[in-house]
Amino acid sequence: MFKAQLAADGARVQACLTQALGDLADQPVNHAMRYTVKGGKGLRGFLVMESARVFDVPETQSVYAAAAVEALHAYSLVHDDLPCMDDDDLRRGQPTVHVKWDDATAVLAGDALQTLCFELLAREEIGPADRRMALVSSMAQAAGARGMVLGQAQDIAAETADRPLNLDEITELQANKTGALICWSAQAGALIAGADTTHLRHYATALGLAFQIADDIMDVEGDAEKAGKRLQKDEDAGKATFVSLLGLDAAKQRAKALASEAEDALAPYGNKADRLREAARFVIARDS
Repeated sequence: MFKAQLAADGARVQACLTQALGDLADQPVNHAMRYTVKGGKGLRGFLVMESARVFDVPETQSVYAAAAVEALHAYSLVHDDLPCMDDDDLRRGQPTVHVKWDDATAVLAGDALQTLCFELLAREEIGPADRRMALVSSMAQAAGARGMVLGQAQDIAAETADRPLNLDEITELQANKTGALICWSAQAGALIAGADTTHLRHYATALGLAFQIADDIMDVEGDAEKAGKRLQKDEDAGKATFVSLLGLDAAKQRAKALASEAEDALAPYGNKADRLREAARFVIARDS
């Protein structure tokens, strides 16, 4: 049930992004944007659309917010892969944008995808202006210097620190770098509906941390071909991770506990949140 919905939502989001990018000029930066938004799990877009279904929000409204977060996420990956950041040459099983084109094209494509996110969040189809403003404002916080960008800055600073990060510090870093967009995505449906976000925020906080711990586990024992990216780079760089701090078995147990915590947070929504519960189990069992 979950995987079928994940795929269906991914197709809807991809169609929305294809339409949004369809009339752009024949320029390398625009080709790079189209290249970047293809593939991936589509988890963030799914979380937007599934959280919206909990409140009976039509897909015709939620798809624009789902496409927006996937555009923002794609931008973050393009910039994260740059030589001045994590310096990766493989993403989603394909050459990264700066490898396929060049650094300047990667920077510009990322910039344009970031602004596309806010263009999509402003679409009238989403709903009343005050709810669109809530989406825009919360996205700016999640993606900027209070969220994802802060996490990336903390990650870069850790590379030259005089000691490895401790568990509290790595938890804070990943809550920003990875968790902020996941939290935004899972709360978006409530924002579109004008509903309270408390329970979805608790769900998403646990989900985001479980997702990152699963990433750290995959970096140690995963299959690079399935993952579509280079693995064991954190260990090679001597970076602190949940696995290095907790140990592999304890990290797996922590991820499972967080997934259960995420599921428990959805109790007020009954069976309307079943696919969100499945998503919590999925993030700790995935191989990519």
